[in-house]
Amino acid sequence: MAKKYKQHEIEPDPIYNNILVSKFVNNVMKQGKKTKARTIVYGAFEIVKAQTKKEPLEVFEKALQNAAPTVEVRSRRVGGATYQVPQKVKEKRSTSLAMRWIIDIARNKKGKAMKEKLAQELILASKNEGDAIKKKTNIHRMAEANRAFAYLAR
Repeated sequence: MAKKYKQHEIEPDPIYNNILVSKFVNNVMKQGKKTKARTIVYGAFEIVKAQTKKEPLEVFEKALQNAAPTVEVRSRRVGGATYQVPQKVKEKRSTSLAMRWIIDIARNKKGKAMKEKLAQELILASKNEGDAIKKKTNIHRMAEANRAFAYLAR
């Protein structure tokens, strides 16, 4: 029998008292520099508040909700052939994928400060636009195209 993994408890962040924001900060963090990551995230939230005139936490949660995929394709090898099998995504993985995509897309943009790029991506994702939403749409499209192999799912 496989050993059960104990999930690590994450403390809510100090300003918004929210675990999702804390996880987001941890994803932004590089080389253990949490203070710098917090500065970036909170700076991005300030920009979001200034541009949208809405509560940044609402915009953040809406962006994650919009960017989170419901299905994804996984490679499965059957009799020498590899099939792309569509599978449902668990909620935890779906939010972490959404976070990762938003952060990666913001990182790969050029020319502005990270907090500005992150704020822009959060605003776009909350409006159901932007590259993170495109990525989600592509994954859903791929899953739809490979629906014939759904019977191979475990």
